[in-house]
Order: sequence, then C-alpha cells, then structure tokens
Amino acid sequence: MLSRATLWHSAVALLALGLIAAPVGMPGGPAGLEVSRAAAHPAPDGFADLAEKLLPSVVNISTTQTVKASGDHGDKDNPDNPDLPQFPPGSPFEEFFKDFFKHQHQGQGQGQPQAEIRKATSLGSGFIIDPAGYIVTNNHVINDADEITVILHDNTNLKAEVVGRDTKTDLAVLKVKTDHPLVAVPWGDSDKSRVGDWVLAIGNPFGLGGTVTAGILSARQRDINSGPYDDFLQTDASINRGNSGGPMFNMDGQVIGINTAIYSPSGGSIGIGFAIPSSLAQEVVHELITESDHTVHRGWLGVRIQEVTDEIADSLGLSKAEGALVASVTDNGPAQVAGIQPGDVILTFDGKDVTAMRNLPRLVAETPVDKVVPVTIWRKRAQTSVKVKVGRLQETETANAETGDKSAAPRAIPADTAKALGMTLSDLTPDLKEKYSLGDDAKGVVVVDVAKDSPSADKGMRPGDVIMEASQEEVKSPSQVAAKVADAKKSGRKSILLLVQRQGDLRFVALRLDQS
Repeated sequence: MLSRATLWHSAVALLALGLIAAPVGMPGGPAGLEVSRAAAHPAPDGFADLAEKLLPSVVNISTTQTVKASGDHGDKDNPDNPDLPQFPPGSPFEEFFKDFFKHQHQGQGQGQPQAEIRKATSLGSGFIIDPAGYIVTNNHVINDADEITVILHDNTNLKAEVVGRDTKTDLAVLKVKTDHPLVAVPWGDSDKSRVGDWVLAIGNPFGLGGTVTAGILSARQRDINSGPYDDFLQTDASINRGNSGGPMFNMDGQVIGINTAIYSPSGGSIGIGFAIPSSLAQEVVHELITESDHTVHRGWLGVRIQEVTDEIADSLGLSKAEGALVASVTDNGPAQVAGIQPGDVILTFDGKDVTAMRNLPRLVAETPVDKVVPVTIWRKRAQTSVKVKVGRLQETETANAETGDKSAAPRAIPADTAKALGMTLSDLTPDLKEKYSLGDDAKGVVVVDVAKDSPSADKGMRPGDVIMEASQEEVKSPSQVAAKVADAKKSGRKSILLLVQRQGDLRFVALRLDQS
C-alpha cells in the first residue's frame, strides 16, 4: 500500500510526537448565550480522580539504536556534533540523538581511526490495552530500534518485543512479559466524540514521565499529509517530544485517540496537536495482534482517482464538487470487473458517502477483503449502482494516486493543426509520436503548443499531452476537439472535461470556457 510519510513539513515542522491536551480557559460565554445542559457536559471540577485511575495504564517507552560509523568524524552538516547520524529534518530521533548520544571506541588500531559503535536512545509513550501485556504506541517511536524497554508507572522496566507494526497509520503493538496482570484501558468510540468535548492526555514529554494534560477536541478529520489514511483528531493539547504514542482519553476514561503529531514552527507545543482516532486505530491494532502474519489486510479497489473540482463538477453535470473521479482502472482489478470506468465519479462506497476524494482510500482500506459492496457512481449525468467484490491491497500497490507531472517535451508545430482554448492541436503523426516519446498505440489528439495565460495553461496543459476524450466522448482529430468546445459553449457550460494522457498517466482536466 504505501509507506508512512514522515511527519514533518519543510519550513514549518510537523513533528512526530504525541500527547494531547493543553490547558484551556474555563468555559463561559458572552452574556445572553445559553447552553443546554443536554447538549454539553459541565466543566469538571478537576481531573485528579480520572488521572489517578488512568496513570497506571500509560507507559514510557525507551528505545536504543546501535549505529556504526567510520572514524573520520567528518559530518559537515553537524559541526557541533560530528558523530551525529543523519536523519530527515524534524525526525524525533534527531533531538534525542543530540541529548542522549553516547559512543564507545572499539579496538583502537595502529594509528588509524577505527569504526565506532554508538548508542542512541529515543523516548516515547504508549498504553496498555490488555492485562496480558499488549501495548500500543506509534510506529515512529520504535522504528529501527534494536532494543525496546517499557517503563511502567511504578518504574518497573520490562523488555518489549514488536508484535506488529503498520507504517501507513504509524501504529505499532508491543508485548511485554510480566508475572502479574497489568492495568489496561478500554477503547472508546472517537466517532461519538464532539468538537468541544474535554479530553485528557497522559504521556512522557521530554522523558519526564507520567505527565497529565487536559484540553478539548478542537477539530476532526484533519489531513496533515502524513499518509494515505489521514483522518486526525485535532486538539489544543500541550504535545511535546516524547509524547508520541500516548493516549487521548474522553471523560469516561476511554481511549479515543493516539497522540501522534503537532504543528509547530519552533518544535514546541503551540496548541495544535493531532491524534489518530480510535475508530481507525482499534481495527488496525486488532489485526496486528490476531492475524497470523501480524499485518493489516486492507481492501483494494483498483482505481486511480483525482479530486472533483468545481469545474469538473460543472462539466459532468454534478450539482456540487463531491466524490472521487476515476482517472483509470487497473486491468482485471475489482473496479474493472465490476464495470467501473474512467470518467465515473464514485459518490458512495458500501453505503458511506464519499464527500471528497481523500475519503475513498480509507473507506476501501477498512472494508474486509472479498466483501461485495454497493458503489454509487455518477456516469453520463445520471446516478447508477454497481456491486464490487473488494480485493486485497498489496504493499506494491497504492490506495489512490493523482497523475503526476513529468518533463515537457520539446515544442514542434506541424502544418495540420487546430486551436482550442489556447492549445495548438495536431493529429498523432509518427513524427510527433517519436518527438514526444509516445507509444505506437497512442490514440487521440496531441497538444503541440500552449499559449501563456490561457485556460489550458492555467490547468497545466503542456506540449506532448494527448487528449483522448472531450466531454466524455472519444476524439480522433483536432477538429473534433474544437467542435466539442464549441458545442459546450453553445449549451452554456462553464467548462469542458478532457481525458488527458501524459507519459502513460491518465487524468481528467476541466478547462474553463470563455463565453465572450
């Protein structure tokens, strides 16, 4: 499926951490604003009783990684600590290496520098979900670790083994051996939690251990570009390094989230934290424990999809921009077998609305393999339904992908051309197929020039693009494309939908029509 993307942004660090809850002001509102007692819980007098109950179920996690390096110490990127291994910017390991870096010189040679073995320690959080010793944390907390130590609330140190991990959701399950039952906490239903609800978090910030913070649920369904199934809960919690993998509790003492990341220009908490919702985490954790291969078995549809923009919605006759537009289907995949075609817009999947493109991969992934589900699609300006037998996603396959841009080919304008929406179009001649590295079986109309500041340039059209369809009808000549544009203008449409092939990738492009 896809690997977990790193939790950092370029200029503004998106740091992989995780605890939640930050102090917020006591609730209250402007004069005259009344809140129904049935609609909101009153502010608690304190969190002491709840914290006392939950603290024994939260653990600190310490990992040790052995790093071998040559003895030249020539790291130009870390002049203050030339022995520091390289990690991506914002990596949680980066700071911990600086804080806890230790090295041992092995066998000093006869006047020549020898390889050194260095020990790096990283800290994180986790929580017990089973008295037998199963513990949940973030994958990035224990990633690449040679040794994992779990520290209980009573300071008992236990060696832990990895039961299973899932890089796509950044979750991992550990197991410790103990001679007595541990204090476990139950899962809660994150779908029932409401924005504004109080939440409590316990974790291990900066290795301090057992730290309790409180806050509210600030938002839901946040996409922070960290992976294909982003659906984070947002909180105003104080989240800092070492809190990754810690639990977010509701006021019933149930886990509704796993604190995973913060948004911070400085690296410290500014009150914008993110947690993996329990509705997603619980099933992943269950599969990691129960499946014989300790991996997550995800559903697969076999489509490449893209966002439905306002222009695309208008060109397809949709009342609003929603759903996922199918750009292409995998040969003999579940979608193709079910009759789903490029140009279809998937509106519902297994009875659940696809309100935006990014919703579909998660809905499909959460569906059991081999389950037959109903899918509502928009085709030819009307709704229709199909039945799809969901396949299993393999690691080499992606949940969804928008077509990517590739380098533009050199320009060449042949004699036989037509113009439309700022593009100069041509038949697919052998010379143009060779010039633009197109396959011998390429079909459609090739773009050989795009005028600056034109509707086509605004949407990224470029020389070498092949237009295969216009208004969802196959086109074979430049004049056909021009005619389709003219027809769309006459009918009063604001845009026209083109199916474009670029270096083997298919995508739909909605071009704005000039009605003047």
